[in-house]
Amino acid sequence: MDILADLQNWYISNCNGEWEHQHGINIESRDNPGWWVKIDLMTTELLNKPFEPVVRGDGIGNSDPQPPWLHCYVKGGIWNGCGDATTLKEILEIFLEWAKGR
Repeated sequence: MDILADLQNWYISNCNGEWEHQHGINIESRDNPGWWVKIDLMTTELLNKPFEPVVRGDGIGNSDPQPPWLHCYVKGGIWNGCGDATTLKEILEIFLEWAKGR
């Protein structure tokens, strides 16, 4: 799977002249350190698709010593993927596998 190409294609497939003006994808670095990916599902085919949260570690990075942690969930029409500094690729893979119905 070419993660960036697949994410790019998902984004393009939802651009309709309106969605992209108010919705989209945000990838942020966090200071714990880690990543937070937010993907707005409003008006997409994924908005009402069930997503079983994925949690590894304590899900918020508070363990000591801190193991690899990850927490992916949907809240308020936003798909969220948070994880430690080593998990960006895995977060995107989890979203794309769900988006593609795998």
